[in-house]
Amino acid sequence: MTQSHPTMETESRVREVLLVDPRQGDAEDDRSATKQRSLFAIAGSLLVEISLPKLLLAWTMSLALPAVLLGLAPLVATGWAATATAQARYLTGLGAALSLMIVLAVGWFAWRPLFRMAEVNFWSLNALAVQPGYVFCREAIRHLAEGWFGAKRSAQRQARLRAASSAAAGTIVCIVAVLVAIAVWPYTRWLGSVSDLMVPYRLIVPTLANAVALTSLYLAAAALIWGFADASMDQPVDIEAFDDACQTSQTWRVAHLSDVHTVGERYGFRMESGRGGPQGNDRLERLLARLAAIHASAPLDAIVVTGDMTDAGLATEWAEFLDATAKHPTLVDRMLILPGNHDINIVDRTNPARLDLPFSPGKRFRQMRTLSAMALMQGVRVRVIEEGPAQSTRTLDQNLNAHRSQIAAFAQGGGIMRAAKLGDVFDDQFPMAVLPQSEDGLGIVILDSNAQTHFSFTNALGLVSVQQAKRLATVMNGHPKARWIVALHHHLMEYPMPGVKFSERVGTALVNGSWFVRKLKPFAHRIVVMHGHRHIDWIGTCGALRIISAPSPVMNATDDMTTHFHIHTFANGADGRLCLLAPEKVEIGGVAKVDV
Repeated sequence: MTQSHPTMETESRVREVLLVDPRQGDAEDDRSATKQRSLFAIAGSLLVEISLPKLLLAWTMSLALPAVLLGLAPLVATGWAATATAQARYLTGLGAALSLMIVLAVGWFAWRPLFRMAEVNFWSLNALAVQPGYVFCREAIRHLAEGWFGAKRSAQRQARLRAASSAAAGTIVCIVAVLVAIAVWPYTRWLGSVSDLMVPYRLIVPTLANAVALTSLYLAAAALIWGFADASMDQPVDIEAFDDACQTSQTWRVAHLSDVHTVGERYGFRMESGRGGPQGNDRLERLLARLAAIHASAPLDAIVVTGDMTDAGLATEWAEFLDATAKHPTLVDRMLILPGNHDINIVDRTNPARLDLPFSPGKRFRQMRTLSAMALMQGVRVRVIEEGPAQSTRTLDQNLNAHRSQIAAFAQGGGIMRAAKLGDVFDDQFPMAVLPQSEDGLGIVILDSNAQTHFSFTNALGLVSVQQAKRLATVMNGHPKARWIVALHHHLMEYPMPGVKFSERVGTALVNGSWFVRKLKPFAHRIVVMHGHRHIDWIGTCGALRIISAPSPVMNATDDMTTHFHIHTFANGADGRLCLLAPEKVEIGGVAKVDV
């Protein structure tokens, strides 16, 4: 029996009968779309739908518990010291001597974990509340100042305005923090005893007051330091001119892609753009085909994808991305990918009110999917960088060998315990690097710039850890004549573009971006930073440091619009400098929808 196929007339009739064509999407596809809805509208939906018990538990574990442990640390330490002193004072006989030895032994072995606990919780509060508070104030003042005074100012005056705003923000935050510390100081208590620890409820108020006082005093000092450090540093400006390559210098061609936001459905829309953006993955397919054709005629040395390969880190999205790239093995051989916030920190792509608890396995699933894709793409080409003078010789594949069975078991069975066993596996792989092939060759360092967030609404926060910065310095000091591309997802600081919405400049850049720029300053002449995240096409400088922000060749455009990406050419300079030549713009044409 011959199977009949629908004719064009039948399809046309179906379209007429359908009350709603699901292939065109509907308002639910715009639920999390920041390009279609205002931040206040999304926040309103969030307040209505958020799970309050879950939010309370998450805040308790992320903020309240670190604060309690931080405030309790001095009471425990002084209580132990008082006990040891009392035992020494009444030291008579063998029993007292043994008692003192036990107290000292407990203190000797316990003070390090206690100090470590206080340190960890202090920096947890710093990353979750202190630094974001300063950054929020700084960007608010900058936004207002640029709106009032900066619309017609030159680039140099804009930079001075940004510097003055940083100093003002640091001063304001310092004053507020000092006032808070003064207000809670009468309730603080810094000396404890063993008897106090036997009656814990007596320590509730002083413990919380200690935590607030310590955090406030730190914020007062740190904000002042941050504010004036930000004010005195070089401000970002548009690049004035590109370099010219010498005929004898070595050059490298690097394609810079970012934020392709692969979806897992044929008719799927991206969560950020909704129906105002592309549908499906057709543009990604055409992008890769175009890149393969370019490589065939003018070979590329590397293809750097600075994050957000997927729209929400789902397994189906990674499957679509890997299938698309697998069609072009010559591209995969030189492709490097790194984690973006959409790959790691999106809890639920359809519901911004959804949050994970810190111990929930959801984020671990997204981390392992990303790590698995990175191992497939570049596992034998990148080296995991460790601290210390000795250079790591282990590839990413070799580093993951010890964890493969655990990762496979977690992928199959999930569970909180299996997730906990993989707690540090993801973070320990960064930074990773493609090492230069010669003494003055080009290397590429890959960072993870995602902050530890478990809430869809705060998924865009960025942070480069102290550990990664130390390891980055290690590999660069180990190759003092090499040139480097430093690749990460988040932008280091807000672009010098007046008129940017306040909602777009808060909670998206690196929280510690200014600090990280200062860490890069000693290497600035021989590195270029490449990032994505904001989908903004911008090349600029921050002092001697060159920064390249990639546009998204997929986002910010419907299927019938033209998008683009860049191929950058780097060259060795005679003075050890990494030269940046004018980029090659590659356009990806749109495809008009045809109704049949």
